[in-house]
Amino acid sequence: MKLINIYTNSFKGLSEESWMLALVMLINRAGSMVLPFLGVYMTSHLHFSIENTGIVLSFFGIGSVIGSWLGGFITDRIGEYKVQYMSLLLSVPLFCLIPVFKTEIGVAAIILLQSIVSDTFRPANSVAITKYAKPENITRAFSLNRMAVNLGFSIGPALGGILSAISYNFLFYSNALAALLAGILYISFFYKRNKLAKVRMTKVKEAIEVKKENSPYKDGKFLIYCFFCLLFSMCFFQLFSTLTIFYKDVAKLSQENIGYILGYSGFLIVLLEMGFVQIAEKYFNLAFTMLFGTFICGIAYAMMAFDYSMITLVISMTVLCIGEIWTLPFMSTITAKRSGKNNKGAYMGLNGISFSAAFIITPYLGTLLAEKFGFNALWIGTGVLATFIAVAFYFIVPWMLKDNREMEEVI
Repeated sequence: MKLINIYTNSFKGLSEESWMLALVMLINRAGSMVLPFLGVYMTSHLHFSIENTGIVLSFFGIGSVIGSWLGGFITDRIGEYKVQYMSLLLSVPLFCLIPVFKTEIGVAAIILLQSIVSDTFRPANSVAITKYAKPENITRAFSLNRMAVNLGFSIGPALGGILSAISYNFLFYSNALAALLAGILYISFFYKRNKLAKVRMTKVKEAIEVKKENSPYKDGKFLIYCFFCLLFSMCFFQLFSTLTIFYKDVAKLSQENIGYILGYSGFLIVLLEMGFVQIAEKYFNLAFTMLFGTFICGIAYAMMAFDYSMITLVISMTVLCIGEIWTLPFMSTITAKRSGKNNKGAYMGLNGISFSAAFIITPYLGTLLAEKFGFNALWIGTGVLATFIAVAFYFIVPWMLKDNREMEEVI
């Protein structure tokens, strides 16, 4: 009964805007069938080599880095409302163009452009979450948004596995349709609210002197924190590159079963995240939560080096999901706590770059290590690296936030 109360209470107090941001994200991510299947699409359909596939996938990461920086930069200047709707609507034609390109250079170029446009959305969305959530509800607002992402992700890959067996083109067109619907819904709900918010902000700026705040790129402690976020992302985001190749080539899973297991991960996070975040906020501090979440993500990958039967793959994915729940939402909360009122976009953008950079490094490095040393060495190495990162987070988080008024939540 106590656990049920914790779970139900985790949804209380969230604003109407937080729920709508989550709904927009749900619709957008329900069409997110492309990314998990890009590696399989290029190796199976376009007949690229594994190494060249890794190189092309790295261009998604390059675009993501540029998009995260650009999104943070322009969000602090024109506002998160314009950035989000422009990103969603401009993504539509770009998704439709992806299947037109058949060569490594062509696919890399369109993925780069699409990734830049799509990822300007992320820092703007993070700023919107902090804007419309009460300070005490920020982590749960981020978790609600991630719950929507994962609910969409549980639908998208499962459907994507079925559709890709018929034609890969359906993946790209479905992504385009979902982005269009999400953009229309976002504009219709937030248009008036954004106007009212601009009026309120103008009055506030007229009433008080706006304090000039430092750039996150000059914040040494935050840069160190982002470096370890990058290392964690390199471990975790193998989910979108090497792991699906491992499922197909080593574990011999069909495309449908790959879609089902990825869909299961999204469903599990939807089921558990809000409750688990509530538990972590109630009983743990930020440092321990990051330590434990990161560590068990490494365990999830390392266990596949010893067995890759279906039951082991399901257990591994379950452990990975729990680790994700106790790491990713809190990374955003820590970033929000470190930033000021007028530079949240830049801080969110820089932290987003740490994730995006992993999409450059991980596909190539992961596929290279798998090809040279085998997947067993890759998974064990991931487990060891994640353990090191977990210990680093345990000390870095309180050190970085020691000057923050909310330090009592850390220690």
